[in-house]
Amino acid sequence: MKKYFGNYGGQFVPETLLPALSELEHAYEAFQKNTAAQTELALLSKDYLGRKTPLYFAGNFSKHFGFKIYLKREDLLHGGAHKTNNGLGMGLLARFMGKKRIIAETGAGQHGAAIAMIGAFLDIPVEVYMGVEDIKRQHINVMRMQICGAKINPVEVRPGIGSLKDATNAALRDWVTNVRTTFYIIGSVVGPHPYPTIVRDFQAVIGREIKQQILEKEGRLPSAILACVGGGSNAIGAFHEFLEDTDVRLIGLEPGGKGVETGEHGAALSAGKDGILHGSLSRILSTEDGQAIEAYSVSAGLDYPGVGPEHAHLAQTGRVRYYPINDKDALDAFYLLSQKEGIIPALESAHAIAYLGEYATTATPYDVVVINLSGRGDKDVDHVWALTHKC
Repeated sequence: MKKYFGNYGGQFVPETLLPALSELEHAYEAFQKNTAAQTELALLSKDYLGRKTPLYFAGNFSKHFGFKIYLKREDLLHGGAHKTNNGLGMGLLARFMGKKRIIAETGAGQHGAAIAMIGAFLDIPVEVYMGVEDIKRQHINVMRMQICGAKINPVEVRPGIGSLKDATNAALRDWVTNVRTTFYIIGSVVGPHPYPTIVRDFQAVIGREIKQQILEKEGRLPSAILACVGGGSNAIGAFHEFLEDTDVRLIGLEPGGKGVETGEHGAALSAGKDGILHGSLSRILSTEDGQAIEAYSVSAGLDYPGVGPEHAHLAQTGRVRYYPINDKDALDAFYLLSQKEGIIPALESAHAIAYLGEYATTATPYDVVVINLSGRGDKDVDHVWALTHKC
């Protein structure tokens, strides 16, 4: 298993974690080769998670924009987002390794909720680290985690301040202290090797299904695949199967916040630089001396100052193009999909939807575009309503 994607990746962690990362890598390789484990994963993915998720032809949206648009309905997965793909896979891996406790970090709460559900299913205690800011704006997911029996550990770096970056720091400190008994299920394709590869592998089912489904529906590959990018797990899951299909445009949409020019954003690929964050070398938002700075986004799940190292590599090679989407356009897209299709998207996913207007400026009626609808918007309704007061 490669530690780097081009120039990016690696293991920049305390020495005390290196044996744990080696143990994880070897256990994952054994898990992949274990017939019983893979059979159980496939069966539970179908009967517990609800895979395959539909590839839905958005007819009203297609008429509105003038070309064919399909939505990959990860919002219909158990738990309401793609996060449960990784949650189930790594939960089974934790049990395979004999771990007695699971920890996780979360921003929007979807990853935390997924791990809480999987922990309940596997009868393994779960603790979730979550920034105090995100606890306030994602209270529905906080309740879901607690209902499933997870313990929530609020993270506050100073009064009223604590976000996804801070929650990840806290989870890593916990893991260093309790590494023998504890399994850390990281929520995206970030962190030290082998995490970016493991998370990608569990999310790659999204792209495999897209390819099969679009060939059945259209008899051809899509013109483009769009996905939002924070840490980047839903996007790499959608893109990975198509990396060698160079006629398919792959487009990642980052949180542009209040505008990249304002400095209040989370667009690490569009406006960041090389740096080390949470154990890997990637593109991050940082000071001149390399210290990570606070990211900002209207969406809690994209409020992260870095991105997965494989995305940094794909941006460097040009295979995937990444563009920032500002808060206003994401909020408009949230309403547009809701009112055109009756599907309320997660604010994260709304960033991908918001790019359709720009895409339409060069599209033809023969274009076929797939959007990875990574999650549903129930968790965001209160937050969006307070920001917009729309009917």
